[in-house]
Amino acid sequence: MTPTPERRTVMVVFGGRSSEHQISCATAAGVLGAIDRSRFDVIPVGITREGAWVLEDDNPEKFRLNPENLPEVVDNGTRILMPDSTANRIVSVVREGVRSDLGSVDVVLPLLHGPFGEDGTVQGMLELVGLPFVGSKVLAASVAMDKHFTKLVLQAAGLRVAPGFTVTDLDWAADAAGVATRVEDSLGLPVFVKPARAGSSVGVTKVKSVADLAAAMDVAFAEDDHVLIEQGIVGREIEIAVLGSPRGERARASVAGEIVMTEAEFYDFAAKYLDDSAVRLDCPADVSDAQLAEAQELAIRAFEALGAEGLARVDFFLDDEGFLVNEVNTMPGFTPISMFPRCWQASGLEYPELITELLEVALSRAGAADVRSA
Repeated sequence: MTPTPERRTVMVVFGGRSSEHQISCATAAGVLGAIDRSRFDVIPVGITREGAWVLEDDNPEKFRLNPENLPEVVDNGTRILMPDSTANRIVSVVREGVRSDLGSVDVVLPLLHGPFGEDGTVQGMLELVGLPFVGSKVLAASVAMDKHFTKLVLQAAGLRVAPGFTVTDLDWAADAAGVATRVEDSLGLPVFVKPARAGSSVGVTKVKSVADLAAAMDVAFAEDDHVLIEQGIVGREIEIAVLGSPRGERARASVAGEIVMTEAEFYDFAAKYLDDSAVRLDCPADVSDAQLAEAQELAIRAFEALGAEGLARVDFFLDDEGFLVNEVNTMPGFTPISMFPRCWQASGLEYPELITELLEVALSRAGAADVRSA
């Protein structure tokens, strides 16, 4: 007779201070609705836009994202208190001045996108108090969040990336005309202007004329103080979902997915989350066995080069020269219709089982770390 798996307590954290707050809420809606309640008890914790940690409702419908509902974590007056040392994993809540324990947390699932969550900040806090969590640790999360440093690491690992350069706000203020000249001379048009540390295509603009560069830079600088300008690549947009494995085993790669533009010019925020007619997500993608094997190997190499753990989505362009790594996202969109879960579903791992796998791998790696430190 197969033993019943031990029940675990999962603290699901979402919302946050970044411009991707609502996307994080939508991700939480998917997870809260699908997590295996026979195996996991859930403590839902929301982070407001101002950074307050509050005890939220365990209600997936409250956080569904659609044109009629833009979900948000609001300050309900409660406050979450983390463990006071690594000697315990007790999380508490303060309501109207009264503190009560919510129980011992086995693992944290930080469903945070963008700065102040996906970038190593929350991961560092969790490590300080000794709470195991799903996903990459501080260094990998921080590097992967910054497109400038991601490119440097991937290039050093021998992976092909798009030509481009980074401009700080000081560079732009000192010599905007020089930046424009560099764009024309070294990259040509069109180019994509991207905040270095933002996701979900927030702040990204496709620039077809140098006359439009200044406006695009203003949009990007509203999100970050350094901006990546990349050559526009003509090619198919292919994505591979990567799952970390228990310590000692290599990460696993899914089948490929493809983003096919139907009405949108590029895969921007609206196309990703609000207008499902603007693009088509094909999974599995129509690629040869050899192309799939190559993309899977490159995705795992990118994952390993960054020192990532848990999960990532590796985005490629497939052009006449082969695969080019566009981005590595260590907390990809995780709603049931997002590409990461869809690629794993097409690979034979359904959404609820995918959540369980992420939690179990995080617990196993935390257990291995505890053994090494004993």
